[in-house]
Amino acid sequence: MTTAALEPRAGRRCHNMLNTLHSTSYFAPELGRELAAVGITHPRAVNFAVRAAALGPVGAGAVTATFYNYKHELVARHVPAVWAIASPADVLAARARAVDAALRRLLGEEAVTSPEMAEAARLALRAAEACARGARPLYSAHADLPVPEEPHLAYFHATTLLREHRGDGHLAVLTASGLDGLEAVVTHTATGKGMTPKWVFSTRGWTQEDWDAACERLRGRGLLDDAGELTAEGVALRDGIEAETDRLDRAPYEHLGADGVARLTELGKEFARTAVAAGAFPADLTGKA
Repeated sequence: MTTAALEPRAGRRCHNMLNTLHSTSYFAPELGRELAAVGITHPRAVNFAVRAAALGPVGAGAVTATFYNYKHELVARHVPAVWAIASPADVLAARARAVDAALRRLLGEEAVTSPEMAEAARLALRAAEACARGARPLYSAHADLPVPEEPHLAYFHATTLLREHRGDGHLAVLTASGLDGLEAVVTHTATGKGMTPKWVFSTRGWTQEDWDAACERLRGRGLLDDAGELTAEGVALRDGIEAETDRLDRAPYEHLGADGVARLTELGKEFARTAVAAGAFPADLTGKA
């Protein structure tokens, strides 16, 4: 689209806007209702099923590996048992119905059917053309799914591809940095941008004892201080993790081009703002408290 140079963090900013709208689906009441209609009622089972369904009827090990920051014992309580309740195909169909209803509620019919939504879908799908499959299981599995015809669902599909592509790369960087799943969560929360411990405990299966032990390990490495704040070394590690994640995720945004990325970020930001203003997320979801 353009030969202008892409700013170093332009892809990250674009991803953040796209991921905000994508993430609304996990908190939408429509998701619980649609999954309950196919027999899946436990909130954790819903979460594991909708995100892992593209992989097929996988076991707990595959989910723990690809999700990374969930306690394996929690995963194993629901996977693979969830596939005996509803097939991955049924789950994917239920998720599509839920996303359709949730986006119409959060954004409004005018936005869902707008030229801007169609434009955002085209741009996001264009960016996703450059995503790489190698060592990216969640991205690659979702890339096998058909692109929906309706623009708002195509946009959600594209945001899923871009989210999982970045996420798969991010897990490789976390592993290389020596942070296990819970340590990654603790250090992210310490930045003020991650989930609060309350939400980590309720959604990821970790306990206060697990959290305290992870904090102790991080203090031993000089990454966390006694108050639970990142040290200078901890800040540098988190900054390095994000920069390396940016590098591994650069191809889709270079493919789209600087002008396309700027436009997609603008459109994504407006959709995300509308959804957040409509109450898409719990007020206490992020922060350090």
